[in-house]
Amino acid sequence: MFWKVKRFFNIGLEAALKRNVKIIDDFIFDLIRCKREQMENEKLVREKEDILSRFLTESKRDPENMNDQYLRDIILNFMIAGKDTSAGTLTWFFYMLHKHPLVQDKVIHEIRDATQAKDNICAKELSRLMTDDVLDRMHYIHAAITETLRLYPAVPTDGKISVEDDVLPDGFEVKKGEGISYMAYAMGRMTYIWGEDAVEYRPERWLDEDGIFRPESPFKFTAFQAGPRICLGKEFAYRQMKIMAAVLLYLFKFRLVDERKEATYRTMFTLHMADGLHVYAFPRT
Repeated sequence: MFWKVKRFFNIGLEAALKRNVKIIDDFIFDLIRCKREQMENEKLVREKEDILSRFLTESKRDPENMNDQYLRDIILNFMIAGKDTSAGTLTWFFYMLHKHPLVQDKVIHEIRDATQAKDNICAKELSRLMTDDVLDRMHYIHAAITETLRLYPAVPTDGKISVEDDVLPDGFEVKKGEGISYMAYAMGRMTYIWGEDAVEYRPERWLDEDGIFRPESPFKFTAFQAGPRICLGKEFAYRQMKIMAAVLLYLFKFRLVDERKEATYRTMFTLHMADGLHVYAFPRT
């Protein structure tokens, strides 16, 4: 109840929260305004539309419900769910590649084989080669990213509230309105789920005998949740991460600044690497 008093008098953490929310709101509302003005400029020729442009176009058909507050929530969702999670996962992915050089060699070989890119290609040209067909052929890098998510899920713990009385598969009763949490971080390391090598980083566990990616049940691999609440941006996230990883690994060699330092995590809403990942980058020749 004390937080309500602070909010009423606009003091302490509640006052700081209010100021910070205003900063975010002002930034996003200004972004919406600028994008709307940009779209209304008939002289501007758009070669492609971004996500906000699509929502602004759709909002014209339903301005009452799809107002600026609604668009603000959409943008925040993409910023939180589509940026921090992917960035965090890529950080852990590059760290795991450094710790497992044989895996890194296989990833780089697959990138070269799938793209058939020239040695002197630039990042922009290489990105253009990352078509859906090319990305779909990258089974090993898909497995390596998935294995990273198994051990270092972007959202390490999550919770739900039951909308009605229910009984879990093991017989545990959950009453309406009760909260229940699950820990994707712990589940990804349980031997009775993943076997005796659960703590080992082994992308091959996700491949069949032909080297084709073989997904597991989302109720076993919970990094993207499961059921009707499964992540809507799952495939988008995979493509985004595969493109970024492929371009960087094709063009650069990376070396950890401190090879002896073991990475540790910092639990927030997403699983951050404490102090970040510091590397040296060298052009591949």
